[in-house]
Amino acid sequence: MIEEKSSHKILIFIVAYNAEKHLEKVLDRIPSHLFTKYDYEILVIDDSSVDGTFEIGKQYLLSKRMPNLKILFNPENQGYGGNQKLGYYYAIIHNFDAVILLHGDGQYPPELIEEMITPILNNEADAVFGSRMLVRWKALKGGMPLYKYFGNRILTFLQNKILGSQLSEFHSGYRAYSVKALNSIPFEKNSNDFHFDTEIIIQFILKNLRIKEISIPTYYGDEICYVNGLKYAWHVINATIKGRFHKPYILYERKFDVGQNKKYYLPKLGYLSSHTMAINAVKEGSNVLDLGCGEGYIANELIKKGCRVTGIGSVTIKNRNIFDDFFQINLNEPAKLPEMDKFDYILLLDIIEHIDNPELFLDKIREKSKRKRPVVIVTTPNIAFFIIRVQLLFSHFNYGELGILDFTHKRFFTFKSLAKAVRESGFKIRKVSGIPVPFPKAIAKNFISIALLNLNKILIGLSKSLFSYQIYMEIVPTPVVSELLEYSILEGSKQDSNIS
Repeated sequence: MIEEKSSHKILIFIVAYNAEKHLEKVLDRIPSHLFTKYDYEILVIDDSSVDGTFEIGKQYLLSKRMPNLKILFNPENQGYGGNQKLGYYYAIIHNFDAVILLHGDGQYPPELIEEMITPILNNEADAVFGSRMLVRWKALKGGMPLYKYFGNRILTFLQNKILGSQLSEFHSGYRAYSVKALNSIPFEKNSNDFHFDTEIIIQFILKNLRIKEISIPTYYGDEICYVNGLKYAWHVINATIKGRFHKPYILYERKFDVGQNKKYYLPKLGYLSSHTMAINAVKEGSNVLDLGCGEGYIANELIKKGCRVTGIGSVTIKNRNIFDDFFQINLNEPAKLPEMDKFDYILLLDIIEHIDNPELFLDKIREKSKRKRPVVIVTTPNIAFFIIRVQLLFSHFNYGELGILDFTHKRFFTFKSLAKAVRESGFKIRKVSGIPVPFPKAIAKNFISIALLNLNKILIGLSKSLFSYQIYMEIVPTPVVSELLEYSILEGSKQDSNIS
């Protein structure tokens, strides 16, 4: 019975460097039934070997007459990661469904290719890793040196703890990927070195792509190892920590910006934060103007306190009906702001750092408040936060998707510079506080995040400017000169009438 040919297109990609002793055997071991079952291609990229790897590959191509075998040569060595980038890009531009990575030194079994690619072709996984650690001690029985075995286990344990993953092994080079998944991550920004494999795992984890593992045998023969173990371990841990801190936007790495679904400005409720401090400061039943109201998360909480909330945002929102009134206004055009003399509180929560001219914006709020004297609550990142200072000490100024160095931030403030700005715009400062890092938002609300939050509160007590993640300020506008003159004229006329 003839097996029906699959419509799937697969690329068997072999990275090769000084593999003249093994390449031909690796090619021979690829199961021949794959050639009739799949629309396939075998791609060998010789990474500028100094032996006869490329010549042997070409001879094999001629002797076997394999039209679907392609042998390429890098004129300049790209490194293990760099060579992979070429193969994956080749898979993307030629519209393959899956690509499986083999090593030209024969360390991984070509016999398991179909088992590796099937979960991807069946849409059960976005990547499949061949693991030597799924079965305890199996790797040692296969000849893995003891120091490599325990090094692998220790590194994998640490990486799982840091990333919150549950892989049995991070360091196998036997991998199959969905080409669609590869095309969704910036793998070309990864290292050209051996820790490319770690970085691509981190990208898959941050993207919430599906990873499956299958057990594979371990083989160690006479292949030459080009990995510097200590250097590799350092790069792996460094990349893993950066990936972990990128996830909550504490640090930013372009390679880990995988476009995961981001809900940037979710409420920070249930713990000490800029949002809870502002909500607690507003008295029940107040009339509130929420400038830059987002999706109305803060308004919802204020409505529970019996407040009437007017929202102003730069774009229309789905929940605008929760507001008593809503205005769609570009906040960089403060002249278009409505009159503010009916409000008890005006919220400027994480807004002024996004505005082209914060001082002009504050001027207009003061002018439009007239005689009402609302309490204006301002929160903004503290650029003097100690993490930023440490980064500067090491010549870093790391912008990111969120946090103090948000890509969309246009102005930065310290406690002193913000105080200067509001005073010069004619406001009196009523209250100033430091806000801790929103650890529960960054790493989930648990014992650790609450403990870190409490520690941060203690440190803020020691040095507000150094340990505050954000600045909290309550300010009150003073009358503008024209208003004072008008008031003086009015009072003068009253006095005249009393005298007469």
